[in-house]
Order: sequence, then structure tokens, then C-alpha cells
Amino acid sequence: MADEVLAKALGAIGRKERTVFEMCEWLAAREVEEVEIDRVVNFLIEIEALDDRRFAFAYASDKRQLAGWGRTRIRENLLKRGLGRDLIEQALVIDDEGEVGEIERAVQALEQRGADLSDDRGRSRALGLLARRGYSSEEAYAAIRRLSSVP
Repeated sequence: MADEVLAKALGAIGRKERTVFEMCEWLAAREVEEVEIDRVVNFLIEIEALDDRRFAFAYASDKRQLAGWGRTRIRENLLKRGLGRDLIEQALVIDDEGEVGEIERAVQALEQRGADLSDDRGRSRALGLLARRGYSSEEAYAAIRRLSSVP
């Protein structure tokens, strides 16, 4: 294994956590031969520098708690990062507090944004905001109804 390729890969991981798929793509973009990519990636997995499970769980938790994303947006982004559906669903289930938790997070997102729900236009904008963050239409409507009923 070329020490230079390994050093570059470790540097890339140090700057940004990556999935196995992303690391393979990153190395391929730097014209590293496929055999060398396999060696480097397998070594990184062996020393636990690359761990798709750890990545999926941390990503789901961070995006849910820090960015206020819903399950749909998290799922789509993890799929783009090359993770398998089973692993993604495990990460979402472990992090998920159930439908009530998802609705509460949607309510918090609207409150933080200072959403004006006094008219149809405001409710429509709130619905769009929650849809972009990855909340289902049922969750978004429930959050809007909950805030609209508050005096």
C-alpha cells in the first residue's frame, strides 16, 4: 500500500467524516488505481477510521438534533452517501422517538423560525419549510395544527 495514498486518505477523513463509498469515490477522483483503493479502504475499515454504521448513527442524530431535519431528508442524504437501506433504517429507528417526537421537532422548527400561521399564506410557507426539512405532509400538518391552536 502506498504510504502517500494512505496519508492523503487519512487527511481527508481528518477534515471530514466519510462513508466507505465516499472514500472510494474520493480516491478514484484522484486517479488512484482500483486495487490500491481496495487496499487503503480495507485498511481504514480495519483500523476503524472508516465505519459506515458509526457514520449513519452520528449523521442521523446530528441532523435531527442540530439541523431539525426530518426522517425523509436524512434518509435521502444517507442514500446519496452510499449507505444501505437497512443500515439507514436502523439509524433512523434508534434515533427516532416515534411520530410524536417527529411532530415536536417540526413544531420546534416552526417556533424557531417564528412562523406566522395566522393566514393561509403563512401556513403554506410553514408547510413548505417543513417539507424542505424532510417532514412528511402528515407530520407538517400536525405541527401546524398544534401551533395554530395555541392562543
